[in-house]
Amino acid sequence: MTDLPEITAPSCARAAFLVAPEGFSLAAQSASDNAYMDLSLAVDPERALAQHRELHRTLARYLPVIAFAGDPATPDAVFPNNVFGTVRGRLILGHMCHPVRQAEAERRDIRGFFTGVLGYEEVDLRRQPGVCELTGSMVIDRGRSIGYCGLSERCDAVGAAAMQAAFGLDAMVGYALASGEYHGNVVMSVLASRAVVLCPEGFADPGAGRAIAAAYGEGAILISPEEKDAFVANCIALTGRHVFMSRRAADALRPATRRALDRCGFEVVAVALDEIEKAGGSLRCCVGEIF
Repeated sequence: MTDLPEITAPSCARAAFLVAPEGFSLAAQSASDNAYMDLSLAVDPERALAQHRELHRTLARYLPVIAFAGDPATPDAVFPNNVFGTVRGRLILGHMCHPVRQAEAERRDIRGFFTGVLGYEEVDLRRQPGVCELTGSMVIDRGRSIGYCGLSERCDAVGAAAMQAAFGLDAMVGYALASGEYHGNVVMSVLASRAVVLCPEGFADPGAGRAIAAAYGEGAILISPEEKDAFVANCIALTGRHVFMSRRAADALRPATRRALDRCGFEVVAVALDEIEKAGGSLRCCVGEIF
């Protein structure tokens, strides 16, 4: 990569939304290409709800957070950022890979909140042929208007181009994910446009990951495969000073990674989400950003 452009837009969301894990269960369709899931594990729906409520309470200390009711018929709806994305004045609907997730985009309450209450325009990417699971597949440097898109069964090149247009991004960097990886936001995260947390081994070509990291200079935070597997890269900066991740991820941080986050000016805020993580995603996946 060449030198990064200047930051010209807000890097962090102005609010966030969640979807409760009502009737929490593991979706077999999602497990077919999500190596972070194990269908043999027993799940505790009440524990998942309790952890999700604590996530809501924690995030609400830092920014406005709205929670929508869940639906047992759509067990992966607890990860809404794959289906719903925003830029200022626009709600984007993703084209999901699996039918169990495609049903989530039919939610009239979520769509109505953005279109009817906030007055956002709706852009429906389900009408184009490319698969694109929004900010699950694509990690966005909002301040610089750059998308980093991990290509897999969950996002193809046609879908990536559709997302670039829908999000109004100036540039898109596409890369193939390593075998066994399903979403870009499990292998990397851009934090408030000034740092990137990235695992090169999550890329089919680790050199491509290192090139992205190098563009952030002292803001490059390279993590190990073990940290990645504990969802360290599935973190999110919802303020310019705080990075949010699961307790499992925080416990897996190496001393060098903690020092790097501190050097970049980030305080780690952790929430226990181990029950929800059985579904193959972690804290960042639970958070829908409102710009």
